[in-house]
Amino acid sequence: MDAMTTAETTLSDDQMVAMAERALADIARIRAEVGKVIFGQEKAVENTLVALLSGGHALLVGVPGLAKTKLVTTLGTALGLHSARVQFTPDLMPSDILGSEVLEQDADGRRSFRFIEGPVFTQLLMADEINRASPRTQSALLQSMQEYHVSVAGRRLNLPSPFHVLATQNPLEQEGTYPLPEAQLDRFLMQVDIGYPDEADERRILIETTKLGEAEAAAVIDAARLTEIQRLIRQMPVSESVVNAILKLVRSARPEDGATGMARHVAWGPGPRAGQALMLCARARALYDGRLAPSVEDIRALAGPVLQHRMALTFAARAEGVSVQQVIAALSAEL
Repeated sequence: MDAMTTAETTLSDDQMVAMAERALADIARIRAEVGKVIFGQEKAVENTLVALLSGGHALLVGVPGLAKTKLVTTLGTALGLHSARVQFTPDLMPSDILGSEVLEQDADGRRSFRFIEGPVFTQLLMADEINRASPRTQSALLQSMQEYHVSVAGRRLNLPSPFHVLATQNPLEQEGTYPLPEAQLDRFLMQVDIGYPDEADERRILIETTKLGEAEAAAVIDAARLTEIQRLIRQMPVSESVVNAILKLVRSARPEDGATGMARHVAWGPGPRAGQALMLCARARALYDGRLAPSVEDIRALAGPVLQHRMALTFAARAEGVSVQQVIAALSAEL
């Protein structure tokens, strides 16, 4: 994210309110467009959009057939982003993502190398079934997600701005997969769990998606406008009580200096990046709900998506049937 200019850091209250109202109107239109295509799944849509508004990446986890791919495609269209999709497979090579140099010969017989950009040179990259690629290929995506540039043949090449990765993962079929390393999981701002729709939404899916001419989303904003909203979110005020809640939650989830029983249940806990993610996502969620400042309730709502992929349970906890979600819920209830 670009550094904020001096003008941006000295906004008056009236300017902040006006900008927030305009952003809220844009977000409402985006939600309406997504709702034309994605039925139900309000929480998954909210969390994914919050991750994008915060300027980060998200890992979408759910069984096949829950419209993960369609959600990513629809959001890319509504946000006016240039999108690309990579189907991750065991034989996928780093050059299939980053691009490669090819040797060309001109009419005079002179030879030179030309770099052909890979699909990572886009504004919204969908990494479909990311855990099916080898660790070597996964690591090729790591630098771009964190540093927003790639290194090819000794040259640094900047990625488009904004740049977001929305990756999907099937939680059931683990045969022939490569679990994402902790370092790469930490690069995802949020893990968005996508569950089965309720009966009313599934009825609507049956009717709406099996007739001629399915609904399609239209572009609501463009990349420049998305960047403006992301900068506005970084300027939203955060109260001391919210900052304290973030610190309490993140630190209490660590086995070393955490809450009572954490050493027994948690092998390793979230680092400072988790607190940064909570701070950004809480602001974005507040704006998503039409508020100018986040509350402690935002921290409770975001604790699961932000922390669950940044923690690991001990063998004793797993043997007792304790889940990461249960640990996070218990800590959130104490805020």
